[in-house]
Amino acid sequence: MNERTVLIIEDEADAAELFAEMMRVSGFRVLKTFSSAPAMQMITNEMPDLIILDIMMPEKSGLDLLHEMRSDPSVSGIPVVVVSAKSLPADVKLGMDAGAFTYLTKPVGFLELKNAVFNALDG
Repeated sequence: MNERTVLIIEDEADAAELFAEMMRVSGFRVLKTFSSAPAMQMITNEMPDLIILDIMMPEKSGLDLLHEMRSDPSVSGIPVVVVSAKSLPADVKLGMDAGAFTYLTKPVGFLELKNAVFNALDG
């Protein structure tokens, strides 16, 4: 079986590397970008199996990127796990309504993230 790929879109380098390491030890190939601006191009070029997405990004919000993905039939089926510091119920609802598979709030633990990723891929 081919190694599955996770794309991490997270502007905080430390958080991105933490998530990347969590995914590597779970057996995934990991791609990262620290900016949402080139993310759509990266998604269409790489066609990752899953995306871990931050909401608060400098150029374009993760929600805007998620809306853009969901309106593009070529990538609309890729599951997205949102991991954000925005933790109000209204924030979670916005993320889920935009098309996230699940919405986790920072700080996120290893098992919580791993379970969310495997559920999104197997669900």
